[in-house]
Amino acid sequence: MKIVISAKGPNLEAQVDPRFGRSSNFLLVNPESMEYEVLSNGQNVQAAQGAGIQAAALIARHNPAALLTGNCGPKAYHTLLAAGISVFLGVAGSVREAVQEFRDGKLTPARGPNVTGHW
Repeated sequence: MKIVISAKGPNLEAQVDPRFGRSSNFLLVNPESMEYEVLSNGQNVQAAQGAGIQAAALIARHNPAALLTGNCGPKAYHTLLAAGISVFLGVAGSVREAVQEFRDGKLTPARGPNVTGHW
């Protein structure tokens, strides 16, 4: 199983980026081994619109079981759910800490988006 975390940097010590669609990086992490791959989201950082949906499509291509992030809008949230990806919101701290909280069962899947759409 792999999970994706929005990250401000390219490693496990980076802080979780609270912005899903405009996060510069996503880390695709195996929570058991802590091996990870960096997915660049650079094309969406300055996108005029649609950053959340495009970011959701990017990570859906990697088939993660879950996304850990700070905030997620309605269009991205529903795109992720349609792809079978559980969304965990309000996640903060380092990526390593977020993965540990996920492994320990301390995070709860979101019941909906936690920010409104921008358009």
